[in-house]
Amino acid sequence: MDWGMKNRLSRLIKPKTGNAVWLAIDHGYFLGPVSKLEEPAKTIKPLIPYTDALMLTRGILRNCIDSDIDMPFLLRVSGGNSIVGPALSNETIQTSMEDALRLNASAVAFSIYIGTEHENQTLSCLGALVNEGQRYGMPVLAVTAVGKELEKRDGRYLSLCCRIAAELGAQVVKTYYCENFEKVVKSCPVPVVVAGGPKLETEMDVLNLAYNAIQSGARGVDMGRNIWQSNNAVGMIKAVRSIVHEGASAKEASKLLKNK
Repeated sequence: MDWGMKNRLSRLIKPKTGNAVWLAIDHGYFLGPVSKLEEPAKTIKPLIPYTDALMLTRGILRNCIDSDIDMPFLLRVSGGNSIVGPALSNETIQTSMEDALRLNASAVAFSIYIGTEHENQTLSCLGALVNEGQRYGMPVLAVTAVGKELEKRDGRYLSLCCRIAAELGAQVVKTYYCENFEKVVKSCPVPVVVAGGPKLETEMDVLNLAYNAIQSGARGVDMGRNIWQSNNAVGMIKAVRSIVHEGASAKEASKLLKNK
């Protein structure tokens, strides 16, 4: 791995703890102005001090993020689908590697849809991104998406997805937490980061997810709605951060939710 690739990854996954807390705000590329993210700049500004990296699209980066920000980011480069379209899996590369370099991204992110009609399309796009990433020293984050079929989030399926992504050369994989998650991590030779997924019912559900994921070997979390849709978003990201970087239990972390 070249120096540039290593350096970019070290900004995303903190060397001191080996873990990461990323804030996902890329939902608009297929969901539009989802609740609490109608004005991205307003929503994320108070969360930035507690975030290791942002995951976002180039449109939000250019229009909603100050250029003097001292924070790495993962650039969402896939798209071409929407929540009202016939298939969420119908994604292709929408942002060039050249633009990612121009924007000073620390990684590019692409969703793969294993087991769908667009499996080959999304895996081929991932392979193309990895090829370009190797050429320019840009890490690739593979996101194991499931579209609208959340019942696919079981260990056997996610192990398949994560392993295929790693086999194709992705440097990091983002996937869902599931039962027997340690087996998913063990069978994937690159770091695994856990997605927050749809909004969970309670705050403790979020903290338990983060805790269980880290205990099972995840290298961090990339959460969106379960942080910025919280009534105490700052408290929530502080609590998640204490679990990921400080080894706090879910119960210990929950104390940070009491202070707004």
